[in-house]
Amino acid sequence: MCGRYALRVSAPEVARILGLETVGSIEPRFNIAPTQPVLACRVDARGTRAVSVLRWGLIPHWARDDKSAYRMINARAETAAARPAFRVALRRRRCLVPADGYYEWQAGPSGKQPWFFHLDDDRPFCFAGIWERWDRGPDGPVESCAILTTAPSALAAEIHDRMPVIVRPEDYATWLDPGIHDPAALAPLLRPYDEPELVVHPVSRWVNSPAHDDPRCTEPAPSV
Repeated sequence: MCGRYALRVSAPEVARILGLETVGSIEPRFNIAPTQPVLACRVDARGTRAVSVLRWGLIPHWARDDKSAYRMINARAETAAARPAFRVALRRRRCLVPADGYYEWQAGPSGKQPWFFHLDDDRPFCFAGIWERWDRGPDGPVESCAILTTAPSALAAEIHDRMPVIVRPEDYATWLDPGIHDPAALAPLLRPYDEPELVVHPVSRWVNSPAHDDPRCTEPAPSV
């Protein structure tokens, strides 16, 4: 799964990987957690890309309340096309979620050890996301998203049995293409990221609290 991630790079760097002139002002984030607002890139029917702020934790359009959001931060790539909460979004409402690292926890004799996955040069990348609009909120419509997960790469499998789908830059246009509605055409994109540039190191349990959002979260620490 993917339950926490980071986006520490500058706004111009995020704009560069998304092929945009600007993404506005963004603050470095070291510990992005479920139900928090997250940056996402979507396209309109003309294929124009733009960034939006979505709530992390998908709320189906038919939901009576928003209590499902925390359970729906992730969608399994293998089953999303068949699940009622995700199937329409996969076909018609896809997005890219920029990040420059993500966390996983590994069970150990003294508790769960957090690990931080990132690219070896710390450049940003994008998760495969899907989004929905929920119109029943007491404060107005809510747009929310989920991150797709897949089987782990050999490296990720040492820590966890799932990993988020990291979309290769050459596949961004396909993933965002509003004219593609067939899940079979998207399936080749939803594969493990097994490139050697993906690396991992242990971090301290400081990251366990969503209230902690500072550089200490990503700093290397001895594993326990």
